[in-house]
Amino acid sequence: MVTMELTPKQQALELINKARQILIVPGRPDGDAIGSAVALQLVLKKLGKDVSTVVLDPLSSKFKFMPEVERLEREFKSHRDFVISLDCASATADKLVYNFDSDRLNIIVTPKAGSFRPQDVSFSDGKFPFDIVITLDAADFDQLGKMYEDNPKLFQSVPVINVDHHASNDYFGAVNLVDLTATSTAEILVGLIEALGPSLIDEEVATALLTGIINDTGSFQHSNTTPKSLTVAAQMVGFGARQQEIIKYLFKTKELSTLKLWGRVLSNIRFDAVSQLAWGSAALADFAETGAEGEQLSGLIDELMTSVPEADVVVLLSEREPGIISGSIRTKKGIDASDIAKIFGGGGHHGAAGFRLLDTSIAEAEDTVISRVKEYQAKRHGGLPPMEEGPKTSSLEPAVPPPSAEATGGPGAGNPPLDKTD
Repeated sequence: MVTMELTPKQQALELINKARQILIVPGRPDGDAIGSAVALQLVLKKLGKDVSTVVLDPLSSKFKFMPEVERLEREFKSHRDFVISLDCASATADKLVYNFDSDRLNIIVTPKAGSFRPQDVSFSDGKFPFDIVITLDAADFDQLGKMYEDNPKLFQSVPVINVDHHASNDYFGAVNLVDLTATSTAEILVGLIEALGPSLIDEEVATALLTGIINDTGSFQHSNTTPKSLTVAAQMVGFGARQQEIIKYLFKTKELSTLKLWGRVLSNIRFDAVSQLAWGSAALADFAETGAEGEQLSGLIDELMTSVPEADVVVLLSEREPGIISGSIRTKKGIDASDIAKIFGGGGHHGAAGFRLLDTSIAEAEDTVISRVKEYQAKRHGGLPPMEEGPKTSSLEPAVPPPSAEATGGPGAGNPPLDKTD
């Protein structure tokens, strides 16, 4: 008799159904990662699971329309045991007592026979109190940010269900529910939640899931929008998802600090007519002087694609920490953004990708990245300029977005979503 191997979805369902304590860790907190985390937390709680969702990276206030966001944990409390072991090979323990002396815990072991030596004592960490970890919208461990940086052993010792839709996914989980045809992680979760049980999707769950889909399709204006994503979105609206509220908070509402930061970047856009490349950057000083956080840069690169219609490639560099430069790439059809990102050790989708550079300044990164992208464009055009040669670089005033983009509150049509390396 032939035994059929379980699909990743079936494996995920099996682990979730057996688990009691579940940890959810979203990737860098954009609308898809946070919407997916909120939806899954609500569903697993309905199933009687003990759920913790931890987001250690800065979280934008634009997600406040989802009440469950307030219940996301902003620090990680693993409550992991600390184990003190005593080798009893040369002595037998008779009794054990402990007491506190100021800030010191004293553990007294009285031998019944023989004697104990300092080298008989060893220390170790106990098990993490989770049956499974579910990562959402993260192509690799690095995209889990501070959560992975501070707790790498957690992801090595507890089974991980990796739910994601990025082509650059490392398949790092014990179970990898990765669908490259999905527009968002939220879209993948819809099928998983439906398989977990009936009547689990209510208004709040549907709103969270639709948030992820709208975020990663740019309110259905990006070229990655598919018939399935539209069908799933309609299904969520049928469950009561608050579509207009999502669009209002994701696209139409911006903090003053965000507007100031965007203004700085937009006022210094540069364009190379030969390579049809536009680029901009945000240095540490720009964040400090505007009071903006790193995540407030999210969405700007899609505006750049709209603002510079002559550009086939747009690059946005940002220095959010000293010596660490994040790069985002957007391309028009026919140019693979992930190919460009791979030059710098990154990855992503065909139209949207990203990378990260370490131990460099924003000026050095800009020189290196822009030079290499120009070389890429030259090779792509067979070494010939794609259009009549103009000035090497020039400053462009940002164009006004088309009415259709403004009407829906999303970024310009045809632009893919932000890659998770933003």
